[in-house]
Amino acid sequence: MRIYKIESQHRRDFQAVYVCDHCGVKKKMNGYDDADFHQIVIPNMVCSSCGKTAAADYAPLTTKYAADVVI
Repeated sequence: MRIYKIESQHRRDFQAVYVCDHCGVKKKMNGYDDADFHQIVIPNMVCSSCGKTAAADYAPLTTKYAADVVI
């Protein structure tokens, strides 16, 4: 899965539409805007439709705020 569109964000919590790289199914889920979530959690999300994780060419998004910024 990868982020298709971030619909809303409050501090580091966000709600986004995720899309599967393999079958194209879209799913709305919550997320957390830190490097760990973008680099580890998202690429390891398993698609509920096809059961696959992110493609080998997955490139994580950067965070909206730096890690040392208190929001």
